[in-house]
Amino acid sequence: MQSPSVSAVVAGPIRLLWLLFAVWLLAGCAGASLDDYADREPVLIPAQFFTGELSARGVVKDYTGTVIRTFDADISASWDNDGTGTLDEVFRFDDGEVQTRTWTLTPVDDGYRATAGDVVEPGLMQWRGNAIHMNYVLRLAYGDGTLDVRMDDWMYLVTPDTLINETTLSKWGIDVGEIVLVIQKR
Repeated sequence: MQSPSVSAVVAGPIRLLWLLFAVWLLAGCAGASLDDYADREPVLIPAQFFTGELSARGVVKDYTGTVIRTFDADISASWDNDGTGTLDEVFRFDDGEVQTRTWTLTPVDDGYRATAGDVVEPGLMQWRGNAIHMNYVLRLAYGDGTLDVRMDDWMYLVTPDTLINETTLSKWGIDVGEIVLVIQKR
């Protein structure tokens, strides 16, 4: 019986790796674009929707899609004369945890630069039609330490007073959870 050559043994796994790499590249190109929503209504203008008092209710899902937490939130939003927005958020989770976050939305050429105390990589908030997209890195409490997680945030205005927000959480390019919430103007 003749044993296969080393090059033949290595060639199979290398081809498989190239195939997996090509599939990964194609999957990365398949996402939605803000331009897909440019003609959708009602038109979402952040400085108009995020003004005054808002409330939110939502769920946190793990990597399997199982709901692991629920929450409600109050959001107080205001804008300075220079166009800078502030969103003060208070989240109350079903396990008793309370989180606060203050977003600062600073106007830049193509949207808003979005920062907060636990955001370690600021986001760029952009919008078209009825949608907003923002991608940033959030530092979360995890065990005795912290974990930095990429947040891919999509918001859709469905009525002038109601917005649906879907956020995919990922670490090292792998989806690890999802947050879905509804935000309503009061």
